[in-house]
Amino acid sequence: MPIPEDVTGYEIDKDVQQELQSLPKGLAEDVAKNLVMVAKLIDEEPEQAYAYSRIALRLASRVAAVREAAGFAAYATQKYSEALAEFRAARRMTGSVELWPVMADCERGLGRPEKALEMAGAPEVHKLDKAGQVEMRLVAAGARRDLDQMDAAIVTLQSPELASNSVQPWTARLRYAYADALLAAGREDEAREWFAKVVESDKDGSTDASDRLAELDGVEFVDLDTVDEDDEDDEGDDIAESGAGAEIETGTDVEGDGRDKD
Repeated sequence: MPIPEDVTGYEIDKDVQQELQSLPKGLAEDVAKNLVMVAKLIDEEPEQAYAYSRIALRLASRVAAVREAAGFAAYATQKYSEALAEFRAARRMTGSVELWPVMADCERGLGRPEKALEMAGAPEVHKLDKAGQVEMRLVAAGARRDLDQMDAAIVTLQSPELASNSVQPWTARLRYAYADALLAAGREDEAREWFAKVVESDKDGSTDASDRLAELDGVEFVDLDTVDEDDEDDEGDDIAESGAGAEIETGTDVEGDGRDKD
């Protein structure tokens, strides 16, 4: 697959660059460029990112960073079985538990929420950093919802991280999951309160909390593009009617917008 000329391969993290040093220089550069493309495309064009990840995997399947990137690309395209296999391979190579939450979420994707909950109670969770533990809590709550255990999902999300007033990278997502669970349980007033808290913490607009909050408040958004199109149509109709009248009166053709005249 083509790689833009401005992609050098040096855009990847230094830790990954260091891993690739075990490869011949030319091969390392090719793998690095493909990994850069995975990172660039995974959010907007996940299928393309997946294709680049397969190339990197074919070139360097024994590099943990490559297996991890392939896992995330497969995860982004909902190929959960493949993603889980790649994450397991990366974990075997590094011994790290960092991927434990996303591995559990793959189990959810495969229709095995009970397995995800089992992983949420495993000793590996205690080895995660704070961000990883919050992520694991989100996955566990999702698994509870998969099992229609809504009250349990709400309780799972209740934590010191949720109650904290400090804003961390995970704060908006945690609050959003809690608000959404409350709403699903029919606790609308509490859900509205927490969606408002999401808006306060979601500085980069990564969630649609403001829309959800407006919906709860009964605010209806008007699509301005649609309104403009309707106005243009109305104006065109007025012109057509005016033109038709002129034609009757003067006997001359009126060149207009191509509409059929009555």
